[in-house]
Amino acid sequence: MTAYWCELAWLGGEEPEAGVVVEVEGGGIARVERGAASAPPGSIRLGGLTIPGLANAHSHAFQRALRGRTHSGAGDFWSWREAMYELARRLDPDRCRALARATFAEMALAGITCVGEFHYLHHGPGGASYEDPNEFGRGLIAAAAEAGIRITLIDACYLHGGIGVEPNDVQRRFSDGDAAWWASRVGELEDGPGVRIGAAIHSVRAVDPASAAAVVDWVGERPLHAHVSEQAAENEACLDAYGLTPTEVLADAGAISDRFTAVHGTQLAEEDIGRLGAAGATCCLCPTTERDLADGIGPARAMIDAGARLALGSDSHALIDLFEEARAVELDERLETGFRGAQSPTALLRAATENGHACLGWPDAGRIEAGARADLVTVGLGSVRLAGTDRQSALASLVFAASAADVRSVIVDDRQVVRDGAHVEIDVGAELRAAIEAAWR
Repeated sequence: MTAYWCELAWLGGEEPEAGVVVEVEGGGIARVERGAASAPPGSIRLGGLTIPGLANAHSHAFQRALRGRTHSGAGDFWSWREAMYELARRLDPDRCRALARATFAEMALAGITCVGEFHYLHHGPGGASYEDPNEFGRGLIAAAAEAGIRITLIDACYLHGGIGVEPNDVQRRFSDGDAAWWASRVGELEDGPGVRIGAAIHSVRAVDPASAAAVVDWVGERPLHAHVSEQAAENEACLDAYGLTPTEVLADAGAISDRFTAVHGTQLAEEDIGRLGAAGATCCLCPTTERDLADGIGPARAMIDAGARLALGSDSHALIDLFEEARAVELDERLETGFRGAQSPTALLRAATENGHACLGWPDAGRIEAGARADLVTVGLGSVRLAGTDRQSALASLVFAASAADVRSVIVDDRQVVRDGAHVEIDVGAELRAAIEAAWR
């Protein structure tokens, strides 16, 4: 058994507790004791504020290579997409795995203990399958293990280049041709100790209603995700083709339930917010990507009021910092509504921890309590950003002022992955530089 003494620890309340002992056995939390004024003999001291592991509920790891290359200049989502396609055209499984390993290690440095990898780069040039049709996916799973974090591989069905449009040359690398072939390929992947296999309907642009229903039939009780109403043009095309919104199309396919996660939702109709909320679905907001791509502001407060849960993701990795994603949910809505305080620090932290893990198929993670996974992320309080923080202000300071650079220690399933702000096994900066250079070569 390992014991950790936390100077401060967030146990789910409005303020962190002081002097918390967390006893761990077999990768899980066996016991939590409050009010320990000093570290017990033999315990490991975690100075600062310790929180549960963060969950990055929406990631496209290969898009980390776009950072700094697509953020300036005129354009919109659709012009950005062309740059993304150019990157996807260049990648092979080896380069993708190296890029994912470095990107997942960057996530570990930011306190992320689990990633939901929304995976649609499946095949070789022109859509030809590799000898192992899941070579890309298995590489992503291996990359997460090497980086020290868990992964839910959210394998995306992607069939069309747009509603009623054949896929172009790059999109053929994403497509399995039909939903039956997609299901056959994904069926060869298996859950493991640090792995869950989920599914995605990439979007109503890329998956027709009948194929979406086939994905739902396959998924069973696994996590099911989809890009939903990210762009006004997506909604317009869907209404023109089907006379329905994207959410209505997905509902008719049987996708909308409490295991469903709608990613983005920045252009949701009011009725669709109600439909997702009534089902107890999750909405994963990715504000740093959504503002970079001019997608809009996700309706966080309205989603919660309707009954939905919020999760957070870094999507295209314009930035990997879930504290920034969390505060952006609140601060962006302040700009839009003129109202402050729609989201409390505890609610935003819950979106980044418990809710994110749950929508990725890890309901036993994201909390510091007996029976939960031993994921412990410790944020140092000594930086200039957090100077003056005390117990009463710690959660608000964490959400509204901290950055990924303040993370000092990360423990995943009782395994130390980050110590003193550095990855224990990977030179993350060097690997990122090498992997990004190789991706564009």
